[in-house]
Order: sequence, then structure tokens, then C-alpha cells
Amino acid sequence: MDKKDQIILQQLDVIRSMTENNIKRMGSDFWGTPFEGVGKVPTPAAPAPEKNAPPTADSKSGDAVPEKTEELPPPEKIEDLLSELDSYIGLQVVKDEVHDLINMVQVYKLRQQHDLPTTDMSLHMVFTGNPGTGKTMMARMMARIYRSLGILSKGQLVEVDRSGLVAGYVGQTALKTQKVIEKAMGGVLFIDEAYALNGRSENDFGQEAIDTILKAMEDHRDDLVVIVAGYTELMDRFIHSNPGLESRFNRFLHFEDYSLDEMLAIFDMQCKKGCYEVDEETRGMVRDFIQEENVSSVSFGNARGVRNLFEHILVAQNNRLAKLETVTRDDLMTITPDDVLRARGKLDE
Repeated sequence: MDKKDQIILQQLDVIRSMTENNIKRMGSDFWGTPFEGVGKVPTPAAPAPEKNAPPTADSKSGDAVPEKTEELPPPEKIEDLLSELDSYIGLQVVKDEVHDLINMVQVYKLRQQHDLPTTDMSLHMVFTGNPGTGKTMMARMMARIYRSLGILSKGQLVEVDRSGLVAGYVGQTALKTQKVIEKAMGGVLFIDEAYALNGRSENDFGQEAIDTILKAMEDHRDDLVVIVAGYTELMDRFIHSNPGLESRFNRFLHFEDYSLDEMLAIFDMQCKKGCYEVDEETRGMVRDFIQEENVSSVSFGNARGVRNLFEHILVAQNNRLAKLETVTRDDLMTITPDDVLRARGKLDE
């Protein structure tokens, strides 16, 4: 291996490392507010205890000191959460519904404080829409909002689907589902493609999971919120297949597909989070790329499809940079028209 090959390999390692770090820093909410951790120095983690180390003893009594329970951060300010919510790309109808819900909860709590009668208020929700339209992101936001309003004690999101709730033998499903519910206590249990819980056969245990969840919703109505999600028609059929589900889920939020302009804005946000730059020519080509691939919103996946295209473009950029003898900071930050063309398969490597 000559010196030039060694330089290329070294540059390739640097590119891969920086790209991996950038992608990790983008977070799961890939169309929300820009990543705020860029440039911040991480707090050093406390050293892990040695394996098989004895429990820490109290210096005076010699007794083992009980482990401290994890302290939760204080609830976020509702004003900050609303500002973040409003910054999300698209989802205007959903945003309006969430604003209405927040107002309803705040008035409900005020009536309680003034000893005025209140009607039963169900906070469980049904999210409908195609993949990649922000349902999981909004479920996470609702958990944070409910904690801010004092509805939930912790505000975490626990996400599952049928496989995380249903077991293969009689009696096991209830135990498996109960463990998930315990993990979600104080927060939101988010069940994706919830209609899959409907019995597929006489020996199916999905109904056992549904019954366990309905009981938990009744027993822990003060500190557990359940959100079910999936395709619109299937979710409508699922909710109306069971009187218990109908009575507990009466709030529906529909997530529309993203428009072409909104998906391009999501791409722009991806670039901003990852410290990538595109000029207007490149951006126009990205728009064409999205339009070309988005034949079906279901198969393309809305924001997920945009993220996949973004990652394909980064692969093309990496392959281009790997052939350079030297790579500058500007090179690492720039996405070129050729990168987009290669990602589209319209230009040979």
C-alpha cells in the first residue's frame, strides 16, 4: 500500500466517524427543532461500580446504604412546550387540537380548585394516519405536556406494538402486558398498529392484552394515559369493535400526509441539525428527488422517506470525499448536486 492509499483510508475513517456522530446527534424527532447540543461539552458520567463490588456501607453504622431513587427533572414550562409544538413542520390540524386539549385541561383543573363540578375528562387518544406523519413524536410531546399540566407524575413514553404485549400461551399475555403497563405508569403508553391486537383466530391472545389494558386504564386513570395509533380505517374499525374501547377512546387526532414543500423543509431541518449546507441548485435537485420517490405516501413514508433520502445522499457524499487526498471542514459540510445525482442513481460512482 503506497502513501496515497494510506491517506485515502485515513480520510475515509475521519469521514465515517464524523458522519456517524452527526447522525447520532440528530435524535429521533427528525423534523422538530434543531439539535441544541452542538458545541456543548458533555457532563462526564459517573464511573460505573466494579462488577461484584460489595454494597456501599454507612461509615457510622456499617449498614448497607439503600440505593437512591432516581430524581425526576422538574416539569417543563407549558409555554416552552407550546413554543416547541408550534415549531414543528406541518401538523397544523393536530397542533390546533392539542391547543384545544390543553385549554380544556387547564380550565378543568381551575374548576377543581374552585370546588366547581366537573365532567369526566378522557385524556386517552387515537392517532390515525400514514407512516412517518409524526404520531410517535406527538405522543412523546403529549407525555411531556401532561406532566407539565400535573396530569402525569413522570411524563415518559413507553412505545409497544402487538409483539410487546401478546405472548404465545394462556395467561402469559396478561403478565407480559402488565409489565409494560407498570413501566408506563406515570406516563403515556403508546401502542402502534393497535388494531393488530384484534383476535386473528379463536386461539389468539390479543383480546387478553386489550382486557388487561382496559382494566389498567380504569384502575390508574389518574396517572396513566394510553394512546393507540395506526392507519385510519383500521383504527376506526378497531375502536368500534369493542364497547370498552369505544367508551375510553373518544378523542381522535388525524395526521395528514406531508406536502412536498413540508418534506423539503424536513430535509432542510436534517441538514441544519447535522451541520450540512446545500445551495439553491442542490436544494432544487433534492426537491425533484423527493417528488420522484414519493409515488405513494404509504410506501415512501413521509418524513421517514425524507430521512432515508437524506442518508442515501450522505453515503454518496462520503464516497466522493473518500477519493480526495485532503478533506477540509467545508468539504465535510457541503452537499453537492453530484451527491444528489449519485443518490438517485443518475450518476456513476
